[in-house]
Amino acid sequence: MEALYDQYSRRAFGLAYRILGDGPSAEDVVQEAFLILWRQADRLDPARGKVSSFLMTVVHHKAIDLLRGRRGETRRDSLDLPALAQDEADMLEGVAESQVRDAVSNALQSLPEEQRQPIELAYFKGLTHVQIAESLAVPLGTVKSRLRLGLGKMRSALEGRVR
Repeated sequence: MEALYDQYSRRAFGLAYRILGDGPSAEDVVQEAFLILWRQADRLDPARGKVSSFLMTVVHHKAIDLLRGRRGETRRDSLDLPALAQDEADMLEGVAESQVRDAVSNALQSLPEEQRQPIELAYFKGLTHVQIAESLAVPLGTVKSRLRLGLGKMRSALEGRVR
């Protein structure tokens, strides 16, 4: 566990800090994520994804939960950590690895503004689809379409470059 902490704690803190903008809260999120990793180590399956992806997924969701909690919101879906690690491994590995992070950033920047903005609001500000629709003054269906299209373009751009 100590070796994992030494290897991934700075990246995990960077992700939490980017989402929360608050050092002490980011530290709390990282600590909680490592505790979850420790407690669920027996459930990790290397065939479903990397430990780093699992950890970064937990950090991301815990930071978003804390951010939403500050705004008085609650998370409606349950946190199935192994499933999340598999589902979001491609996107979150971009944050975990420096050169992959650059590729993800470039892919994000290559998107049209109308697709990039909802992705940034969802993944880095923790806004729900409804909140994104309200903040951009567009219909909810438009937000969902733009997110789907943008993430699809990013997936295509990163194919073969990110594992």
